[in-house]
Amino acid sequence: MEDQLEGLTIIFTEFYYWVTIVFMFLIHLGFMMYEAGYARRKNVQHTVLKNVLLIPLVTITFFFFGWWIYNSSITTGPFLYGEWTESLPQGIPWNELMAPNMQDRINGVFWAAFLLFSWTAASIVSGAIIERARIAGFLIIAVMLGSVTWIIDAAWGWHPSGWMVQIMGYHDAYASGVIHAIAGGTALGVLIVLGPRIGKFGPGGLIRRILPHNIWMTCLGLFMIYTGFWGFYVACNIPILDVGGESGSFFSATNIYLMPTTLSAITFNFLTSLAGGLLAGYLVSRGDLFWTFSGGLAGIIAASAGNDLYHPMLAFVVAMVGTSIAYLGHNFVERRFKIDDVVGAVAVHGYAGVFGVVIAGFLLWGYPAAAPVEEGVAWFTTPEGWPAINPVGNTLGALIMFGVLGFIPGYLMAKLVNAFGLLRVPASVEAAGLDAHDVGDVYPYLPQRDTLFEIAEREAALEAVRAGNGRGAAREEVRR
Repeated sequence: MEDQLEGLTIIFTEFYYWVTIVFMFLIHLGFMMYEAGYARRKNVQHTVLKNVLLIPLVTITFFFFGWWIYNSSITTGPFLYGEWTESLPQGIPWNELMAPNMQDRINGVFWAAFLLFSWTAASIVSGAIIERARIAGFLIIAVMLGSVTWIIDAAWGWHPSGWMVQIMGYHDAYASGVIHAIAGGTALGVLIVLGPRIGKFGPGGLIRRILPHNIWMTCLGLFMIYTGFWGFYVACNIPILDVGGESGSFFSATNIYLMPTTLSAITFNFLTSLAGGLLAGYLVSRGDLFWTFSGGLAGIIAASAGNDLYHPMLAFVVAMVGTSIAYLGHNFVERRFKIDDVVGAVAVHGYAGVFGVVIAGFLLWGYPAAAPVEEGVAWFTTPEGWPAINPVGNTLGALIMFGVLGFIPGYLMAKLVNAFGLLRVPASVEAAGLDAHDVGDVYPYLPQRDTLFEIAEREAALEAVRAGNGRGAAREEVRR
């Protein structure tokens, strides 16, 4: 550090990101409570274990190759303006920068911030598939999403030099697409292979509503996610940077593309988008408590792509529309295609995220996406020749996030895992409860009363055993 001002700036930036990581832990705490509350009593401990075990696995894989993938693939893609180059030193796991040292104070906190984003992406899939998925299969999918596919899209579309930013003018300041759309697309691909819970869909188009065991825990978990999401927003900014260039010094906070914004702006827009989502969720669901709270999350996600530049009332409207699309889309897909998305993750993260990216391309049309790295490669430019935000780039970007890097890898990996018998538990285990095999009831001192749905579920599981193994196996299943 050459002088005190430079030293204070570096140490402040290091501390700034370190604090955001602490706040982002609340996202994962929220997801765990959210999913555990929505699961039935017989599946609670399995749900918690599935959610928490992704932490050590994704952490170690992200250390060994996830961060390397990010630093290696920024300028590569279907439309190259750069070459696949040797990773920057901070991406190589055995480099001194991936350990305590006094030369680089930022790499560790940057790595950790992106790691927490990885946990979030994997947790989104976790909620969609609860009550019938094996832990082993989920963890394989979590590593794919958390340490490979999402970090590729972060390199392409969430870095000022990323090829999607430089060529397409892609803009997604707070990850409507980069995290949420890709996770929603992955979850949809997995759900198609996994299939619905036993008894969820009945004859004649009947859709049974399976009630959560503790809606209060679920709502508290969603409030935790809101809190952690605010820390996520803060982590998507550079706190202080000289953006004045040739015109002289001008210090400002910047978005993740190093373009000026203010922390005041994102405070306005985070809260107004939360408000818009909550209000829309309440209205479109006619007062359903779960969808009111989920609407708050969908509203933030829908507005996140442009919340560095939106007016607060624009963020409010975008959030209301995105939440309405998520709710209506969830019910349509469930009814039409019999997709059993337990917590509405595909809708809240996927549909709202895609809408948020696409609408930002229209509403922010012409704003600079990032400073140019190479002249003459951008499809659309500002009068100064910088890559410009535009509807074409953001719409194609949304398709890449949700479809190419989300749905397709999720579906293919689920098919592969399923082929090895690692995706879904047996029907008898599902009917008895995923906790029953190993740990038992999460509330052992409370009476367990069978609901009409659980009786119907066991009968459906028995029919599945009969169809697959004959009546002798069915009688053995009854005995058990």
